[in-house]
Amino acid sequence: MSIRDWPAAERPREKLLEQGPASLSDAELLAIFLRTGVSGKSAVDLARHLLGRFGSLRSLLEADLTAFSTQLGLGPAKFAQLQAVLEMSRRHLAERLRHKPALENPHAVREYLKAMLRHEPHEVFGCLFLDSKHQVLTFEALFRGSIDNTSVHPREVVKRALAHNAAALILCHNHPSGNSTPSQADRSLTKRLQKALELIDVRVLDHFIIGDGDPLSMAEYGWM
Repeated sequence: MSIRDWPAAERPREKLLEQGPASLSDAELLAIFLRTGVSGKSAVDLARHLLGRFGSLRSLLEADLTAFSTQLGLGPAKFAQLQAVLEMSRRHLAERLRHKPALENPHAVREYLKAMLRHEPHEVFGCLFLDSKHQVLTFEALFRGSIDNTSVHPREVVKRALAHNAAALILCHNHPSGNSTPSQADRSLTKRLQKALELIDVRVLDHFIIGDGDPLSMAEYGWM
């Protein structure tokens, strides 16, 4: 049966407009993105099939072009549309950050950093640069690969802080394993960066580790 023949309350688009996006399942949200199904499958059926093949919505969203395009009903055009949606989401979160000082908006900081780093297949270290009022100046991903004392160079972080005329910053990096517990190397690196940045009067406010669930704040745990 075509979705057009379903009762209005069960159609994903109408359900979203009536009850809000949070009321929809992953398959229903994906069906709205897909818009149409394929021969023998409605958009919802196709969405369920794709979620089954990828294992989860997150795995589908993080798939590369090759893996994405091998699936029924998908291809480069849909991949481009999906990447545009994800980028709009990141830019929306970035815009929200600019309305309040970062320390007054900790939830928005967590959401933004997670959107920027959680999907990365390898470790990425970045900085959220702030002005003297702790308003966001910009975010930069500075290092990629194994994050430890040898791969993250304090002089480069100092150089970028000076380039942005930052008064403070928030450090962050992801753990692709999903476990956000900081290693001893993470804690040692944080101390090294704090000392280096103190020399140019730039405060390190926090170091967030991005894994599954909410990002972990090292400041909240007293590790800074």
